[in-house]
Amino acid sequence: MSLLQIILLAIIQGITEFLPVSSSGHLVVANRLLETWGHSPVQDLLEVSIVLHLGTLAAVLVFYRREIVRLLGSDRRVVGLLVVGTLPAAILGVLIKKVLPGEMSGQILNNVMLAGCMFPVTAAGLLWASRRPPGEKEYTQLTWRQTLSIGLLQALALLPGISRSGATIVAGLGAGLRREAAAAFAFLLAIPAIAGAGVLEFVEVWEKGATGTSPATLAAGFVISMVVGLGALTLLIHWVRQGRLAMFAYYLIPLGVAAVGWQLAG
Repeated sequence: MSLLQIILLAIIQGITEFLPVSSSGHLVVANRLLETWGHSPVQDLLEVSIVLHLGTLAAVLVFYRREIVRLLGSDRRVVGLLVVGTLPAAILGVLIKKVLPGEMSGQILNNVMLAGCMFPVTAAGLLWASRRPPGEKEYTQLTWRQTLSIGLLQALALLPGISRSGATIVAGLGAGLRREAAAAFAFLLAIPAIAGAGVLEFVEVWEKGATGTSPATLAAGFVISMVVGLGALTLLIHWVRQGRLAMFAYYLIPLGVAAVGWQLAG
């Protein structure tokens, strides 16, 4: 992969991993656009995906470092909640990646038409959340059942076009959390989710072999995705506090229509 390609994908990953617009959906669409413009398809460059995910994971660890430290002390109960919330995505991820035939798995995870259909679904959730009065609960007060519900919505974000951050923040608000608490729990839940996705991709790299992208290019992708991710996360928390999630819906709906129209047009 060229340096230009990985810079483009790192910027997309850094922005869309945190903003509620679906990083997987955008990477699928961007990959298809690169292919259409004459570049080689990049969906099989798994080590690139791992590096970009590690960059965004580093951004979460830096941004929520205080909350993470509290998990080792006063907030130890939350560790159990994170385990419960992660299980649905972990089980579904293994089923898609390891149980389904490779061709069928690729048809699900790299499907531009599916991403186009799911972008408006994410938008609908954000519009609902923007009209819901914020709750008063902290994420430390979540019940096991509420946490499982949040985890089930996170599992749906394995589909391209469903935003992981959007789905989990919306679910947290539905459970009665304060806006900032819903966002904090969503991104604490992202730590095992992103790390788990990286492990699955690493196993695939181990089985298939690396594709030869240079270490310097991979390092550039890591740094760019982390820095851009920190900026995107900071902006998102600001907008969540203000209850402005609906503005992303007004982007996702026409994007979904455009993606579906593009595919129908051949």
